[in-house]
Amino acid sequence: MILLAQSYGKDNVSLASIARDEKISLKYLERLFVLLKKEKLITSEKGSTGGYSLSRAPKDINVFEIVKALEGEMSPFHCLDESGKIYCSAKCRCGATSVLVKVQGAINSTLRGIKLNELI
Repeated sequence: MILLAQSYGKDNVSLASIARDEKISLKYLERLFVLLKKEKLITSEKGSTGGYSLSRAPKDINVFEIVKALEGEMSPFHCLDESGKIYCSAKCRCGATSVLVKVQGAINSTLRGIKLNELI
């Protein structure tokens, strides 16, 4: 995503060039880009000038969106959902729950506050 941000408004970027520059498997990148495209964070074009580009300006994409697209539900704790709703299999409110809700909120807020353009 950082390479796409660096090329925003210029040329499309091929997966092959990203794989080469970042030393990442092309097959692995293909799987990641399917997820990013599904979440409408990137667009693709075919043809001689084809490749991938960001669907929005880097200043309009936050890290939370990217991580969520690639990882799914943004809940690091099994007993909470992304919004902080508690799903405890023991049907309890243990002392740790309130702390976990705060930690999860801080993580998600921090990721939402970091824009892609800040990583360039």
